[in-house]
Amino acid sequence: MTLPTGGSARFDIWAPEAKDVVLLADGQRYPMTQATSGPEGWWTAADAPAGDDVDYGYLLDGDDSPLPDPRSRRQPEGVHSLSRTFNPRAHRWADAGWSGRKLQGSVIYELHLGTFTPEGTLDAAAGKLDYLADLGVDFVELLPVNGFNGTHNWGYDGVLWYTVHEGYGGPAAYQRFVDDAHAAGLGVIQDVVYNHLGPSGNYLPRFGPYLKSGEGNTWGDSVNLDGPGSDVVRSYILDNAAMWLRDYHVDGLRLDAVHAFKDERAVHLLEDFGALADAVAAETGRPATMIAESDLNNPRLLYPRDANGYGLAGQWSDDFHHAVHVNVSGETTGYYEDFGSLGALAKVLEKGFFHDGSYSSFRERHHGRPINTGLVHPAALVVCNQNHDQIGNRATGDRLSQTLGYGQLALAAVATLTGPFTPMLFMGEEYGASTPWQFFTSHPEPELGKATAEGRIKEFERMGWDPDVVPDPQDPETFTRSKLNWAEASEGDHARLLALYRELIALRRSTPDLTDGGFADTAVDFSEDEGWLLLRRGGTEVALNFSAEARTVPVAGSSLRLATDDAVALEGGTLSLPGHSAGILASRS
Repeated sequence: MTLPTGGSARFDIWAPEAKDVVLLADGQRYPMTQATSGPEGWWTAADAPAGDDVDYGYLLDGDDSPLPDPRSRRQPEGVHSLSRTFNPRAHRWADAGWSGRKLQGSVIYELHLGTFTPEGTLDAAAGKLDYLADLGVDFVELLPVNGFNGTHNWGYDGVLWYTVHEGYGGPAAYQRFVDDAHAAGLGVIQDVVYNHLGPSGNYLPRFGPYLKSGEGNTWGDSVNLDGPGSDVVRSYILDNAAMWLRDYHVDGLRLDAVHAFKDERAVHLLEDFGALADAVAAETGRPATMIAESDLNNPRLLYPRDANGYGLAGQWSDDFHHAVHVNVSGETTGYYEDFGSLGALAKVLEKGFFHDGSYSSFRERHHGRPINTGLVHPAALVVCNQNHDQIGNRATGDRLSQTLGYGQLALAAVATLTGPFTPMLFMGEEYGASTPWQFFTSHPEPELGKATAEGRIKEFERMGWDPDVVPDPQDPETFTRSKLNWAEASEGDHARLLALYRELIALRRSTPDLTDGGFADTAVDFSEDEGWLLLRRGGTEVALNFSAEARTVPVAGSSLRLATDDAVALEGGTLSLPGHSAGILASRS
């Protein structure tokens, strides 16, 4: 059920286990009564105030400390304080002419609002939209923006899913940002977290069975998706997803870690997300894109619902990242071990997954299943050579650009932007940002900060990283160090790499071979010994030399459309590639 945003009904609350509920609104107490219609456990206050900008909370079973609304739209004083009403319909949208973006053919740009600009706000990020449009990307993907305790955070410690963090500007600023993005020709994808809640400010268990005690995942108790009371919990989640799509006009959602959903219902929550996206698209006439983060390598997420799938538009593919990372960096520790060959990259490019039922040494078991390529377009796999997790979850939060030179960064860019999948860039990648992107928190509770820091060190044991170099997440400098330095984008190899990214994205957009072809239109040759790989996408060839030595590659193309190095040369049927370089060729036909 979607609750009203005006009148007294906006204060209705689900508290099925409470014996007494009082609404505290603008300093006045309004005893609530149990609703006589709808799902059990709802309480209402018929005489509650109907005006705008009401500060309010709930007193349960005689408590004197009010709790914020689980569906709060604003938390001006933080997640432990009173909620404040917000009317999303007050914004006058200017995007009536926006027709949306499809995933196929698009490029996504992932960013974290707090570190993307010096100010760390939505309005400041809006000032960079023209830069992103000039870069050529199609979607801006925002890391989670919902309310968390503290001043800065990655966003995955959120506890009030309907809010927009006040430090970013709050919900009105979010609406302005989306309007500005659409005016610049950019879609907006919002990263949302429905698999767990943060460690501070989670009052949901006080209201009802939102969580399943004893059935945990990596982050704590699992969300109650299939137990008693789960009808309302699922509505709580789906209504939130609908809020982003309808009230904030976002073009899609990235669903965090869906492998952590514990749902034994016949209709899985992911299938509900797929149906919701189709319903909103039918209402608005614009695509509504659902992208899952999943490490299951289960293509069922992408299969149509009438083919026993969940009907999602896309899912992240870590296998591509791992294969590219290993081949440009040489790093083979931890979960990178299985990807230490060009053969691994070739398999991913042709099949979508590397682990498609094969043995995973990191998991110590077989993993994944093959993709039915007749049901899935490769664009449904969202890939990257860097993202917030793959950088920030390293011991020092180091980017590829902090250890690799221009040639290797260019190879990673070419592989990502010319492959058959949907490419995603992480902020600053396009100019080889030298700033790290580290794991940072600002928990006000000292004991929580200490536990977080100790937990990070434990996480790195399996990767073989030195715990002594792990920065303290609670140190404000860890956050400050992670902010982009935009001045370097116009300097030296930074500017050279930025020019390459712009050229690659423009070439991708103008070359149907690079966006339209399916799995059957992709073929790969490679030499493991010599370190080169040749990717054929229809009539377009992409030659990559991962070796530090010069190599010659037999090709069929007749013209060189793009090269990462001035010394790349085409002579007859042979392409000469200096060490760590790539070339893109057009067909002879």
